[in-house]
Amino acid sequence: MYIEQEKKSKSSTENVIDDDFKLLTADARQAGERALVRKLDSRLMPTIIFIYLLNYIDRVAVTAARLQGLEQDIGLTTVQYDTILAILYATYCPTQIPSNMVFNTKETRLRPSIYIGACVVTWGLTSALTGVTKNFAGIMVCRVFIGLPEAAFYPGIMFLLSRWYTRKEIAVRSAWFYCGSLISNAFGSLIAAGILARMQGVLGLAAWRWLFYIEGAITMFFGFLTMWLLPDFPHNTRWLNAAERRLSQVRLAEDAGRPTRIPTTSRNIYDGLVLAIKDPKTIIFMFMACSQLLGLSYINFFPTLTATLGFNTTVTFVMAAPPWIFASICCVLAAWHADRSGERFFHIFGWSWVAIVGYIVSLSTMATGGRYFSLFLMTTGYAGFALILTWVANAIPRPPAKRSVAMGLVNGFGNLGYLMGSYVWDPSWSPQYHQSMIIALCSLVLSTGLGFLMRWILIKENKRMDTEEKTLMEGPGRERIEEAARLEGITFEEAVKRRKGFRYLY
Repeated sequence: MYIEQEKKSKSSTENVIDDDFKLLTADARQAGERALVRKLDSRLMPTIIFIYLLNYIDRVAVTAARLQGLEQDIGLTTVQYDTILAILYATYCPTQIPSNMVFNTKETRLRPSIYIGACVVTWGLTSALTGVTKNFAGIMVCRVFIGLPEAAFYPGIMFLLSRWYTRKEIAVRSAWFYCGSLISNAFGSLIAAGILARMQGVLGLAAWRWLFYIEGAITMFFGFLTMWLLPDFPHNTRWLNAAERRLSQVRLAEDAGRPTRIPTTSRNIYDGLVLAIKDPKTIIFMFMACSQLLGLSYINFFPTLTATLGFNTTVTFVMAAPPWIFASICCVLAAWHADRSGERFFHIFGWSWVAIVGYIVSLSTMATGGRYFSLFLMTTGYAGFALILTWVANAIPRPPAKRSVAMGLVNGFGNLGYLMGSYVWDPSWSPQYHQSMIIALCSLVLSTGLGFLMRWILIKENKRMDTEEKTLMEGPGRERIEEAARLEGITFEEAVKRRKGFRYLY
């Protein structure tokens, strides 16, 4: 009796193990991967795109409110207004690093779905509270505290994407994700126009206060939904079965050039930080992102720039939308081709060069048509920036703790470009903004130079790995490959191609 029970228990265990690995067989692998990616795309991508749309709408609502009397109602000076824009980045930038550090450590064991969902609810609440402020001190407090929960979102989601998608899949998903922020600049302006035009005086409140109340309430509601919709990590996501979780881990391990086993999270919380800081690639990426965002810092003043065309508030908001819709289309197309080709540098900085042309056009004319056309060119710079953290994930792939912190460092330090940009677009330089555009143009040139340096480093690293593999394939190494090819019934060249390990994308 005991023996029969033991056999039954052993048989049950073997079946569980078989179920875990059933998608790793040669027959099931390809179809299993396609189904897994479709499942992720249908649930993860719409969720993060919509959250990012809300994120940017909440963050830049203050620029829309400015056009409807925010400064006059609470008595802000020009310097104070610039300060409430800049102060957000004082908390937003440094907080991204510790936020990403806790994502991949044994000590914290945070579930991204709960952590990010809670952050969305918190920044929605803080945004809504901005509507009750009466003076400079009140709005400063709200801007300081809205930066804290928002810091977890963008680098955290980019790291989460890198834990689910391979190098050949991640660029286009990153672009779709980033489109949330680009679309928010388009439809956020239209939403703001509708609220500001219809809500003035309702219940005795100014329209700009209703803007914060309505947008904050929507964000809080969706934050609670996020806790259910988002996945966690491949090993603990609740809405995947055991075989799908196993397949998710194996395919990412293979893509990173590591053994197909589950990576452990036993590293200390500070190990990833030390590894990331010691890698010169991290430092180069940090300054590259900072100079690029300084060059694109007009985003926080886009309604103001559109207003220089000379139209009323509602028309200004409507005219601000098409350039961002155009940028969103460029972003997705560029990322799709980047994934297909495996190229990174020209897909990022080619758009910076288009933005530079936009600045040159804007510097050359004050004609309405020319200026509006230049806005379309300038916004395309974000089609390239959308791939920066994708390139970071490709260039610093392992260990995951290092990659997580590197992405936080790059995005956190990079957003200092926005902080500096808050003072670059000085109202005293309006309506031409020539000085602002020259500073932004030079920043994009600097960013391009750092991109060239990174590309050279990665090409050099790939050549080094080629040499090492070539050495291994001589003598006994070649004999083993020839024997493996004979047993598998494939050519020697095919066997070599399969054996070829990880390479950086540049």
